[in-house]
Amino acid sequence: MALAFDEYGRPFIILKEQESKTRLRGIEAQKANISAGKAVARILRTSLGPKGMDKMLQSPDGDVTITNDGATILEQMDVDNQIAKLMVELSRSQDYEIGDGTTGVVVMAGALLEQAERLLERGIHPIRIAEGYEVASRIAFEHLERIAQKFDFGPANIEPLVQTCMTTLSSKIVNRCKRSLAEISVKAVLAVADLERKDVNLDLIKVEGKVGGKLEDTELIYGITVDKDMSHPQMPKQIKDAKIAILTCPFEPPKPKTKHKVDIDTVEKFQTLRQQEQKYFDDMVQKCKDVGSTLVICQWGFDDEANHLLMHRNLPAVRWVGGVELELIAIATGGRIVPRFQELTPEKLGKAGLVRERSFGTTKDKMLYIEHCANSRAVTIFIRGGNKMMIEETKRSIHDALCVARNLIRNNSIVYGGGSAEISCSIAVEAAADKYPGVEQYAIRAFADALDAVPMALAENSGLQPIETLSAVKSQQIKENNPHCGIDCNDVGTNDMREQNVFETLIGKQQQILLATQVVKMILKIDDVISPSEY
Repeated sequence: MALAFDEYGRPFIILKEQESKTRLRGIEAQKANISAGKAVARILRTSLGPKGMDKMLQSPDGDVTITNDGATILEQMDVDNQIAKLMVELSRSQDYEIGDGTTGVVVMAGALLEQAERLLERGIHPIRIAEGYEVASRIAFEHLERIAQKFDFGPANIEPLVQTCMTTLSSKIVNRCKRSLAEISVKAVLAVADLERKDVNLDLIKVEGKVGGKLEDTELIYGITVDKDMSHPQMPKQIKDAKIAILTCPFEPPKPKTKHKVDIDTVEKFQTLRQQEQKYFDDMVQKCKDVGSTLVICQWGFDDEANHLLMHRNLPAVRWVGGVELELIAIATGGRIVPRFQELTPEKLGKAGLVRERSFGTTKDKMLYIEHCANSRAVTIFIRGGNKMMIEETKRSIHDALCVARNLIRNNSIVYGGGSAEISCSIAVEAAADKYPGVEQYAIRAFADALDAVPMALAENSGLQPIETLSAVKSQQIKENNPHCGIDCNDVGTNDMREQNVFETLIGKQQQILLATQVVKMILKIDDVISPSEY
């Protein structure tokens, strides 16, 4: 870095410790940033679409994750480069906002960067490229609205929702059961959805998994499952029309807060103390009985004495239930969480039609099912699978499907998948480029080429000839003026995505294009990178 001199010829410092910093400027910096972004996109490119490959990631402490969910891959990949971190955040924001399309958004950004690199080599100024991209993304955004279609669904007609969730699940490892999983996801979302306000609270859907069984055994429970069993093996395993007391106070005699010592010098005194303790327990159990509860769910443990008494008084109980589960049980059963025994009243009890304990396989694993609740606004999706990784990946896939169903309830417009929306936008952007006289039209054309990257990757991953397939579909779209032609990944024999029932949500697609353009503009505007050099 150059030294600066004042008028007397004395050097002075502009950057501190400049010899220990590395600096990239101008076109070099942009090229380095672009290649970092492209590298990340290249990793995800192979996992796009129904024939996409999975990635296996090992964390530093030896946990293995197998997934093809873009956001998960990038989260676990521990990236060091700053520009690569931008790509990770890009897929994360797509995941938070839409929940699906996390791979596609990164592939899209990578393609835009690749096109920008070619334009930079021709000597076009990066800001002009960024402006051209901005114009083109607006054109694509509006074009998507034009080709989108609305469909109506109701509690009776859920088929369109199921079809869209199946599209999401078809690119995951669980695609052999996509029909049943999609139905489970849609039913779960509709159970907790508020259709008047078009709002869905996904916190009310609990996704639980247990190793064992097969993927087909996955079920939807209109209620809550708790990974606990009754506190005493002889308590009843099934309670009908349960009235549930939900307690956060321990079933123990109260301990004074002060430091003290009790001197007991005769047997009689010890007997009185013991009787006093027993009376405490008696009162507690009696209190629960008087209110009319038939099941006690407690956040803390009980003494053996209390357990024994509960058993004798025919009051089944569950102990050590976590706070989140307690809240869900309270929401589902319409009960109130009671912090002190004195506050127990009949109004605060939750009601459930059936509480049953269920054991699995030969492992003596037991779980409690709380079903037919007063307020069935809380549901549980219970996943079974051959191993832990399978269950984790199924949970991620179900999360994507739930998000898609939620987005459709919020906004019921869809576009067709299989790359058809991107190809259609690409044709529209290409046609609009001629209207712009300046240098921007090069950038707008480049944007149109970049849009082709998604269908190209789809064709490549499905083992088709990418360029031939893409050009055939593109010419078919132009000739028939039909924006629903896409890449036939599953070899069905038709390019029309309406017949294949491949749908995607409109807001998901629009978000992809906007987010990718934003990140690329940001990367193009950086022309100086100063970083501390490695020691």
